[in-house]
Amino acid sequence: MGVLVLKLILLIYSLVNGALFVCSMHLRMGGNQTDRLALLAIKAQIKQDPHNVTSSWNESIHFCSWHGVSCVPRHRQRVTRLDLQSQKLAGSLSPHIGNLSFLRALELQNNNFSNKIPPEIGHLSRLQVLFLHRNSFSGPIPDNISYCSNLILMNISVNRLVGKIPSEFGSLSKLQRFILSLNNLTGEIPPSLGNLSSLEGLDVAQNNLVGTIPTSLGQLKNLTHLFFGSNYLSGTIPPSIYNLSALYVFKVEVNQIQGRIPLDLGKTLPNLQIFSIAMNQFFGSIPLSLSNATSLRTLCIANNNLTGQMPDFRKLHNLVYFLIQYNHLGSGTEGDLTFLTDLTNSTELKWLSMNENHFGGTLPTSISNLSTKLEKFWFHRNQIHGSIPTDIGNLVNLESLEMGENSLTGNIPTEIQKLSSLAELYISMSALSGSIPSSLGNLTKLYRLSLNGNNLEGVIPSSLGNCQRLIYLDLSNNKLSGAIPQQVISLPSLSIYLNLSTNHFTGSLPTEVGKLKSLGVLDVSNNMLSGELPSSLGSCESLEVLHLQGNFFKGPIPSSMIGLRGIEELDLSRNNLSGEIPKFLGDFVFLKKLDLSFNEFWGAVPTGGGAFKNASAISITGNTKLCGGIADLQLPKCKSQKGGSSHGSKLIIPLVLSGLALLLIVMVMSYFFLCSSRRKRKEIPLSTLANNFSQVSYATLLRATDEFSSANLIGAGSFGSVYKGILDDNDKHQLVAVKVFNLLRHGASRSFMAECEALRNIKHRNLVEIITACSSVDFHGNDFKALVYKYMDRGSLEEWLHPPTEIEEVREALNLEQRLEIAIDVACALDYLHNHCETPIVHCDLKPSNVLLDNEITGHVSDFGLARFLSQEAGINVSNNHTSSIGIKGTVGYAAPEYGMGSDVSTNGDVYSFGILLLEMFAGKRPTDYMFNGDLNLHAYVKMAFPNRVMEIVDSTLFEGGTNEKRVQKIEVCLNSILRIGIECSAESPTDRLKNISDAAFELHSIRDVLLG
Repeated sequence: MGVLVLKLILLIYSLVNGALFVCSMHLRMGGNQTDRLALLAIKAQIKQDPHNVTSSWNESIHFCSWHGVSCVPRHRQRVTRLDLQSQKLAGSLSPHIGNLSFLRALELQNNNFSNKIPPEIGHLSRLQVLFLHRNSFSGPIPDNISYCSNLILMNISVNRLVGKIPSEFGSLSKLQRFILSLNNLTGEIPPSLGNLSSLEGLDVAQNNLVGTIPTSLGQLKNLTHLFFGSNYLSGTIPPSIYNLSALYVFKVEVNQIQGRIPLDLGKTLPNLQIFSIAMNQFFGSIPLSLSNATSLRTLCIANNNLTGQMPDFRKLHNLVYFLIQYNHLGSGTEGDLTFLTDLTNSTELKWLSMNENHFGGTLPTSISNLSTKLEKFWFHRNQIHGSIPTDIGNLVNLESLEMGENSLTGNIPTEIQKLSSLAELYISMSALSGSIPSSLGNLTKLYRLSLNGNNLEGVIPSSLGNCQRLIYLDLSNNKLSGAIPQQVISLPSLSIYLNLSTNHFTGSLPTEVGKLKSLGVLDVSNNMLSGELPSSLGSCESLEVLHLQGNFFKGPIPSSMIGLRGIEELDLSRNNLSGEIPKFLGDFVFLKKLDLSFNEFWGAVPTGGGAFKNASAISITGNTKLCGGIADLQLPKCKSQKGGSSHGSKLIIPLVLSGLALLLIVMVMSYFFLCSSRRKRKEIPLSTLANNFSQVSYATLLRATDEFSSANLIGAGSFGSVYKGILDDNDKHQLVAVKVFNLLRHGASRSFMAECEALRNIKHRNLVEIITACSSVDFHGNDFKALVYKYMDRGSLEEWLHPPTEIEEVREALNLEQRLEIAIDVACALDYLHNHCETPIVHCDLKPSNVLLDNEITGHVSDFGLARFLSQEAGINVSNNHTSSIGIKGTVGYAAPEYGMGSDVSTNGDVYSFGILLLEMFAGKRPTDYMFNGDLNLHAYVKMAFPNRVMEIVDSTLFEGGTNEKRVQKIEVCLNSILRIGIECSAESPTDRLKNISDAAFELHSIRDVLLG
């Protein structure tokens, strides 16, 4: 009996163990199967996988070995991490993500995932890291993410999310970093976020949030980073926020916040490093206690209503950016500027901007002891008097010095010549006297010089002709005399503005003026110039404004001025000019203002074209021998020539023959200009160009950009601003970038024309895609022009290569492969423009800020406002585009050297710009970096390190996160090849450069193949 019982027990035991084993195996296989199927469902929703990262997701290997998948080390059965960041993936995120129940980290940032964030993420109770930033997710934020109670890091910034911030997120007690910036979120900041007791960083900047900052956020005692900038927040800062003693970044700029800065700010926030409240409505004084925040690096309180004296800043040794402009600080009396002496202790100071306040007194001599790292020193529009300290030349790295619109007296110190890095010098509208120092000619990096509105005497020093980068020169409203130096009037770099008006210049207008082929504005009015107008004026084909009034010019208007087809304002009044008014002035389609008054013109006023059909656009008063014209001019009818004497006939016949000959010449020139080639650029009315695109109304763009809200402003350039917007099209919502042209800016209209013309017949995957155009009027009757482009979510290459130092959000640096891909993208775009368009196009302004990146980090060349079409007959190195926008042929540092000498644009110029861009991408330094002076530039810097020391000078961020040692040798070979191409493309002489951008594109493709194996 006992034996039977024992056997029965053993049988039952074995059955139970077997069942438990089968159950255990079933559970283990079930968990395994669940995660595998979930991953395959995620793969099925990925529509684009250019790097084939999910190709390993198949049955040949265990899913724990699939690319980007990590499992529990001990069991290798459950997925704990999914890392597919920066792989250019596109598609939707499958709801099956919620089945990876052991997942602790989901890292999908820097891809192009779209549609909604699946609410099933809320099932991941073990999730600690959620990185979905820099994608195209849309729709609201799922509130049930709040069920992920173990979340520590959450970043869903730079997407297209809408709706409110879920109040349920207040339950995430372990959350340390919460980043929602750069979306389209609305509503208020939920007070429940004050319950996030572990929170260290909160970033909701650049959304559309409204309301006040919740008082409850003052409970977040661990908070170190607070970003609320670029929203519509109002009210005052809750006092409890100022008691967060761990805080070292506080940014609420560009809102509608009011109130005073607390008196004890520096005591309650002693660890503060960045304090930015700019562009709000703060009032009152700057607290004395701020000097206790000795770690302060950025103080940005500009554009408010602050008043009073500046406190003691002697303890702020770490200041880098000190921006207090556009307030009401100071009293206009002595003693206002003692804080400048305090700032001499800030040895890291780079920017000092205090313009447009009420500071008075004299400049302390101690400013010469400010940081030698100082790059920008701005104090214009104050009430400062006295002389400029001679030792200002000690600020050897100064790039921009603006001190105009004060009451400065005395001479311009010759010691300014020591500022060898100076690019901008602005001392306008003061009371300076004496002469212009010839030593200013030593400032060879100078590109903007404004000395207008002073009492300067003597002649213009010819040494200014050494400033070969000068694009803007204003010496107007002084007491200068003598002849205009040929060396200055012939500076080919002058492309924006040359104003010598209201002085005492004598002599003729030098014929060298014809070398200013790129100049936009020329004003020599109200002087004592005489002689005939030089025929070379017709070579200034980019002129938009020409003011010659108030001189003693005589003779006729030169027929060569037919070349000024882009002119918008022409003022020849108050001279002694004579002859007939040329009919070609009526062909100038851009001419809006023509003043010929008080001269000695005679004969018939032209009719029918341009300004001559609008009496309000033309002034001919004081010319008593004119007749005809449109009725509104109220001139007498021109007398018939019939019945004249034989003597009259003898005079008339030669005149008629001369007129016919002149007309024939004009017709031939016009025919040659307009019809000689299909490839030659034609004058096309603005509306015709814009009509190449489906037009959109002003009201539509106003609605798309929320009335061009500052919160949607994503950039500004020479001719306008760019706004982010949502365009409604047949119930579809398309994210777009709207470029609004500032038509008050000279050249803006023609920049619009140039972009329309350049983009209307070209299409390439690496060129920015234009969607629509708007050429209309706004609600006030003003002209309005805009272009609408496909929105590029990743911003510009400039932002990735050189992120602003005051931005604390960590952005992953572009790796070697990504930079190489972008370089190839740009080369392919230029190859298309130069070699595969019906009419070759030269971009003329290639630089990192004009290379935009989409969600796949694909490069798109943008901004064709300076683009030029090339003549077929003259070869691809000669520009004959008469309608491209006005300005320098590129940007300082990127423009080819020969452009500064007046050479025509060419594809060689784009090759040079590409070479500089390539060197900047991989060396990590701008061509305008402070270290480059004298003969040392970016090209020479890289060339000196080539080929043996390239690893010493390449951008260190290329290798962040470590590099596989087996690849080091291959990487070095590839970098040598890349930099060699950059060096060859950026050679100073065009004849030494690569001849065709297609060669660079081919070589870069080959390098990529080697790098990727």
